[in-house]
Amino acid sequence: MRAQLEQIFSSQHFQANERRRGFLRFIVEETLSGRAQSLKGYTIALAVFGRDDSFDPQADPVVRLEARRLRRDLDSYYVDAGRNDPVRIVIPKGSYVPNFEWLNKPSIAGSADESALELPAVSDRNGAVDVSPITRSSSYRRWSIGAALVAAVAAGLIMWMSPFGAGRFPLSTTREPGVLVMPFEPLSSGENTRYLAAGMGQELTANLFHFSGFRLYTSSSLPDQASRSLQLARDRGFSYVVNGSVQTDAEEVRVTISVVNATSGGIVWTKSYSRPLDPQSFVSTQRALADEIAEVIGQPYGVVRTDMSNGSTAPAVSHMDSYVCVLRAYGYRRTFLRAEFDPAMRCLEQTVQRDPGYSDAWAMLGWLHLDAGRLGFAGDDRQSRYDKAQDAISKALSLQPKNPLALKALAAAYHFTGRYEESQRLTRQLVDLNPNDPEILAQLGWRLSVRGNFEEGVPTLQRAIDRTLNPPNWYFHFIAVGLYLKGDWEQARRIAEQSARGDSGFSQLVLATAYAELGDRQGTQQALVKLGRYEPLARDTEGFLRRQGIADQTVTALVAGLEKARALASR
Repeated sequence: MRAQLEQIFSSQHFQANERRRGFLRFIVEETLSGRAQSLKGYTIALAVFGRDDSFDPQADPVVRLEARRLRRDLDSYYVDAGRNDPVRIVIPKGSYVPNFEWLNKPSIAGSADESALELPAVSDRNGAVDVSPITRSSSYRRWSIGAALVAAVAAGLIMWMSPFGAGRFPLSTTREPGVLVMPFEPLSSGENTRYLAAGMGQELTANLFHFSGFRLYTSSSLPDQASRSLQLARDRGFSYVVNGSVQTDAEEVRVTISVVNATSGGIVWTKSYSRPLDPQSFVSTQRALADEIAEVIGQPYGVVRTDMSNGSTAPAVSHMDSYVCVLRAYGYRRTFLRAEFDPAMRCLEQTVQRDPGYSDAWAMLGWLHLDAGRLGFAGDDRQSRYDKAQDAISKALSLQPKNPLALKALAAAYHFTGRYEESQRLTRQLVDLNPNDPEILAQLGWRLSVRGNFEEGVPTLQRAIDRTLNPPNWYFHFIAVGLYLKGDWEQARRIAEQSARGDSGFSQLVLATAYAELGDRQGTQQALVKLGRYEPLARDTEGFLRRQGIADQTVTALVAGLEKARALASR
């Protein structure tokens, strides 16, 4: 790794100035010396950029700006002079801790079958790297070892986010579905196509790694072995195979991607993407495409979890039932229906008893306890539910301090216990860590909007909707509220009707108020009848809205609108 650093510095193609070179050397040496936990903007500013103890990273963005430029310097180097370097140094967005990635990992001793597929696990998300003892067979594979290092040292960086205790629990034995990412196949001749095909596979794997909920594997199969991928996945117990191809001509690059259910052999999802071919923007093109594909595959409401929820893939082992239980809870959280809450809660309570090391189950259990309090499912016993939520989220973070689901639940706990600024700050950090996850975008947009910041919140919600195949109804709620508050009642009605397809009580509230402003007595009456099915919301509308953390001005407007709707309906 140090040799790679010196090779970068000796290359005329590495354009970084002396200050950024010092920045890179400092963060690499600190990481290799076991001090990655100290790599924060403040310490870097003092050590590299000559700032004093009064340095304020909010007022002086020098570290963030120079980190962004350094990432560009490294990208430019690896596109050209460093494309065949054995080790790649990467500074992930949202962090100053470098990753170290192998382009070619040496063959494992004792393996004689040079035609076999190599299947190193990217990570088991507890920090360990699991390598299947089969040899390499392609020079276009990049295997990430930095994930293990970062996961190990990042625990201390993340634990400050948790206000709860940190007990120790056994690691989970839950078998989440395995997803095998095959190398992208170049269908056109030429170096450009081969480069794009290799880069697409690498970028997609790196993006998918940020999502939890499945085990990720890569393969270095040769093109004539790709036809064996489905059988290989079945033999190894993987649930899904991701295949891709790249074609180029003088004007365009075309990427085709498919996700195949290894159990049934059916295509879960497939799509082709076309982009203008600009040799000067290969890196940005492959990254943009990989971002978009990762969103569809990996997000909580993406194609893998949706297919699993539909029962298309039978659990390979009995303890995969724990994973299916988390999927059931995700299903409930699409609509927040009372009828789906109790089965999801019982399932999660059984799961954490059976599988106490499963961080996702604890996180989701904490989230459902929050729902029980804020949605009135627990009657007036809100505080004890919030306490249980904190306990469950604390356990999830003690098991996996960097678990995305647990950190999302923690941000939710901050919001629903009135710590709005902390909630938004943590949610923004999670967006920075994985900008390809529409769910965390939607949570940020929702939290901004409920606190009255519709100017930023609504566009953020819209971005999440645009990136989701089948958005949950709550993604639309505060887009409709924002339109209602602006007096655009027809558009508010249209958006609320769209979200009401998921049978949402809040959608009916917005519909009733919008219909009333439009003078539609029949529509108002129908919305009020449906709203009455949601007893906590209908009985004490103002109290219900305040428990969601909604800003006073918005609560006042909605309550007044509901009174107007009831007056119109009673005529």
